[in-house]
Amino acid sequence: MPTSLRIALIHALKHSIAPIEAAFANAWPEARLMNLLDDSLSSDLAHDGRLNDAMTERFLALGHYAAVTGADAILFTCSAFGPCIEAVARAHAPMPVLKPNEAMIERAVTMGRRIGLLSTFAPTLASMPPEFPSSVQVVPKLAEGALAALDRGDRATHDRLIVEASRDLRDCDVIALAQFSIAATAPVVAEATGRPVVTTPDSAVEKLMKLLAARA
Repeated sequence: MPTSLRIALIHALKHSIAPIEAAFANAWPEARLMNLLDDSLSSDLAHDGRLNDAMTERFLALGHYAAVTGADAILFTCSAFGPCIEAVARAHAPMPVLKPNEAMIERAVTMGRRIGLLSTFAPTLASMPPEFPSSVQVVPKLAEGALAALDRGDRATHDRLIVEASRDLRDCDVIALAQFSIAATAPVVAEATGRPVVTTPDSAVEKLMKLLAARA
């Protein structure tokens, strides 16, 4: 794997930065990372309640900026914006442009047919289930109040609310944590539910490594 590859990471939540940087440090420390954060994306989506053309244009602008800085690949860490990210991928093909959850979905569907999808951001539970193949059943679950707790800096409450919500998914074959910002709770969710847990950061880094190694 070339050591000078530049990966643009584009975030709609500031809480996503640390988990993906940790995943790269663990699996691919040689990658050169570039972080772009626009945390108004998530608040605007929550306010508007739906994706629109203006939001897609904002994503295209972010993708263009990442490309002109010399990025070899783009990874979006915001899981509620699938169609906007697909537009960026079309605009910059054949550069790898990954949705945050596509690698995790690919992994999860190999582990069972009933997949629990746990999130702290309600729009994710509207946009993400259609990304799963129709051969599986997705059981969405919102950990209400957890994201607000994290925004206040109360990680203990954030983690506790996620664990409590996860118990409703104990009848699933596997639990998918829908956001980078909740990836660190994987061990406690697995303990609380007795189910295998997959996360977005580790899956995404692994897929990026494979894609870029194939292009090298």
